[in-house]
Amino acid sequence: RQQQQQTQAQTPAPGTTTPQPGSTPQPGTATAPQLPGQGGAATPGQQLTREAVIASGPRVTIDTPKLNGSIALKGGRVDDLALIKYRETVDPKSPPIYLLSPSGAPHPFYAEFGWVAATGTTAKLPDGNTLWTQQGRGNLAVGQPITLTYDNGEGLEFRRVINVDENYLITLEDSVANKGTAPVSLYPYALISRHGKPETLGYYILHEGLVGVMGDQGLQEIGYGDVESKKTISFKVTNAWMGITDKYWAATVVPDQSRKYEGRFSSVQTGAQRTYQADFLAEAVTVAPGANAASTARLFAGAKEVAAINGYEQNLGIKRFDLLIDWGWFYFITKPMFYAIDWFYHLTGNFGVAILLVTVVLKVLFFPLANKSYASMAKMKAVQPEMLSIRERFADDKMKQQQALMELYKKEKINPLAGCWPVLIQIPVFFALYKVLFVTIEMRHAPFFGWIRDLAAPDPTSIFNLFGLLPFAVPAALLLGVWPILMGITMFVQMKLNPEPTDPVQKMVFTWMPVFFTFLLGSFPAGLVIYWTWNNFLSIAQQAYIMKKFGTKIELWDNLKGMFVKKPAAEPGKS
Repeated sequence: RQQQQQTQAQTPAPGTTTPQPGSTPQPGTATAPQLPGQGGAATPGQQLTREAVIASGPRVTIDTPKLNGSIALKGGRVDDLALIKYRETVDPKSPPIYLLSPSGAPHPFYAEFGWVAATGTTAKLPDGNTLWTQQGRGNLAVGQPITLTYDNGEGLEFRRVINVDENYLITLEDSVANKGTAPVSLYPYALISRHGKPETLGYYILHEGLVGVMGDQGLQEIGYGDVESKKTISFKVTNAWMGITDKYWAATVVPDQSRKYEGRFSSVQTGAQRTYQADFLAEAVTVAPGANAASTARLFAGAKEVAAINGYEQNLGIKRFDLLIDWGWFYFITKPMFYAIDWFYHLTGNFGVAILLVTVVLKVLFFPLANKSYASMAKMKAVQPEMLSIRERFADDKMKQQQALMELYKKEKINPLAGCWPVLIQIPVFFALYKVLFVTIEMRHAPFFGWIRDLAAPDPTSIFNLFGLLPFAVPAALLLGVWPILMGITMFVQMKLNPEPTDPVQKMVFTWMPVFFTFLLGSFPAGLVIYWTWNNFLSIAQQAYIMKKFGTKIELWDNLKGMFVKKPAAEPGKS
């Protein structure tokens, strides 16, 4: 993940000077967009509820099949947004996900758009205190844009047309008409501001924080701690986007992909609260008397649905917008894994069943390699008496012992490392499925059967309260559910198919490994545990079939019997 940093100033338009990013725009001044928290955050004693702040001023309602919320006419901010298709819990009556909240409410998180002027210009520009006027009436809805206007009384008239699509994209077309007698140079800007550091999961495999694709400089993932220490990270680019992402939700601004601009991540401490911001400052446009200038920007604020995000990348030409979803370094495995599961989901209507079917497909695809591996293992078992004989003959000469073993392998056409392939193959597949279950919102709150109501959450049952029969809740650390136990059993059976190692240390490791993994996977997503259990079951059937085909003894019953029946002690004088 590339995090190259540049601190280059925006190139000014001819005859203008460059505004300094990070200063606060005030009426009648000419500066860059404000840093988060400046000029808008309430002090702790003045903080109101989200509902009270929203009700305190005039607003235009947002009403689409996926979004409910409003745009504040004071300041023109998009700062009230609820994702009505998603709930806090699996209970359909639980509150919806509130993504954006206004300044002055708990956890402010909002988007702001506008213009700033070159240093020295005294034009009065709309800011966070400007009261816009809605032309006409009506809500902002799909196919029903709204128009906001503001006249600064000094010859500049500002107009903003806002559209929203059926998913999570809001398009803002800002224009300014110069009816004065002197030209004015303005810089379009947009920002995403978050007041206060949110709670994060803190997992290495998931990025939460500031994110963007900065043109040729590629994906930038900046953690909250990183931007706190660096204060400001700037990029002079074209064809990019930037914003702030959570696990399942994100808010990003997308400038005109053909214009040059300075993208920036920044953080500042304002009183007791730290704020974080992703913004861009585009090249200046000079508006001559009697002329107009326009700027278009987009706001994505919503759920990171794969189909919607891919559609924006393909249809709008937003460079690598798919990386808003954290597919990870192995995206070339993770994304195909998601598409396969999603295809089977649309076929069956159940993500759990889709995971089972994908596992079968993977087994079929890797069958030739696994077949050779198990066949080699079966041959290894068949020549074990000869191997023991070689070790006894050359017990004091390890070099000759290895040479003799290699000659035996060559004679019998055995690859001693072949048995590792089934495990090695499973590792990237396992990780890809884990990533899919962990980061894709499509898996969130997806049910399986019975008690599994969320494949992205751990199995909620526990053996320590007899799977819910005893009337007390079990701590999260002791959640050892039905599926992790089934996984442990299948792993145990798979290991007992083979002869037990003669080395005591190896024997102990193989004995306790299923127990260790049972407890480890108790906290993993249920979908992942179901996959591993089903994969183990298929592996057991496949291995048993191949062993029988090659006439190799299946050691399962003897190994199980040996756990309960003690071997008779050797008689004195006999070995």
